[in-house]
Amino acid sequence: MSILKRIFGPSQEEIWQQLCDEIPNAEFVKGGFWRGSNRVVVTVKQWKIILDTHTTSQTNSTTYGFNTTITTSTTRYTRIRTAYVSNDGLRFKIHRRGWFAELGKLFGRQDIQVGDPEFESNFIIQGNDETKVRQLFANARIRELILQQPSIVFEIKDNEDFFAQRFPSDVDELYFEVTGTIEDVERLKSLFELFTQTLKQLCRIGSAYEDDPNIEL
Repeated sequence: MSILKRIFGPSQEEIWQQLCDEIPNAEFVKGGFWRGSNRVVVTVKQWKIILDTHTTSQTNSTTYGFNTTITTSTTRYTRIRTAYVSNDGLRFKIHRRGWFAELGKLFGRQDIQVGDPEFESNFIIQGNDETKVRQLFANARIRELILQQPSIVFEIKDNEDFFAQRFPSDVDELYFEVTGTIEDVERLKSLFELFTQTLKQLCRIGSAYEDDPNIEL
């Protein structure tokens, strides 16, 4: 073991490769200049669940008198996503409660109750179909896996963003994102199980098909 590894611990690449050794049907894909960041691809039935990171940049300008200072800040995110064939266009978004989330409720954002007081006390749940969202989160294992996450934004997205990859009209994206790089193998394993359980539950409630979406993310 190198001195640097003893001081700083294993690298993200080593941790994600370890993850691939501990979950079935997982492949580590090394990133590069043309290929983007490292990723883990897990195949579950016809779905490919992809773990990777991405970085956003923000430019700010500050003016003092006649002088303007331009600064650029970057933020790295860990994301997990998979495309699937949708039957009904269901949308939901769930994130932990906080002052910003509570402020959003004052401006009319929907907060769906799913019949689990402990869960509801920790999370804001929004969606476009209350009945289907309740059916989705009726799965106790899904709620348990979400409760394990110290921070989470978990949702169904489509390609409404101008810069997003364009999907066919019947294909949506199950999407998780948090700030920073997750290097905890057990947490990552829990997140992959969350995606698997959610995809299966979406099929059970009639919101998704077990078809190949034929999308490369």
